[in-house]
Amino acid sequence: MTQPVLRTPRTELRVARIADAKAVLAYRLENRVHLAPWEPLREEGYYTLEGARTSIVQWSSVSRAGVAWPFCIFDPGTGRVMGSFTFANIVRGVFQAAHLGYGLAAEWQGQGIMAEALRAGLDYAFGPLDLHRVMANYMPRNERSGRLLEKLGFEREGMARGYLKIHGVWEDHVLTSKVRQD
Repeated sequence: MTQPVLRTPRTELRVARIADAKAVLAYRLENRVHLAPWEPLREEGYYTLEGARTSIVQWSSVSRAGVAWPFCIFDPGTGRVMGSFTFANIVRGVFQAAHLGYGLAAEWQGQGIMAEALRAGLDYAFGPLDLHRVMANYMPRNERSGRLLEKLGFEREGMARGYLKIHGVWEDHVLTSKVRQD
């Protein structure tokens, strides 16, 4: 499958290229504190240009293999990274599903950017990727994420105790999913 470029009124969504490494690094550095409570602990190398390049090579590899689609959300006017989302752990066969993870820069919070980007991403997931189910899970204290998923049509399916190790702590997560309507 070719690398898609999706566009919305305010964003360009695509897998980052090596030429985007400086923009990816700037996003990471500018949002290190903002995103820390919602992400795994990161090694210092993650916050270097080489770390950004390594991630981009990995993203390209997993997307070509069809096991994940890691989209960066770019500001089309400036080329800055506004955020990202990934359809990860793609399973085919009788499941046809993926997990969705996402993050947005502090300066873009509360403007509907993530909802806009995820609508386009979900159209891609349920269209060209031909997924049947997309699962997205969030920590109960992340009320903003819960509201976003509800707005996008995700339905609560349960609670998983100690689900993911986030910022060094095993965190409970609310389990949600969105199923393609044929």
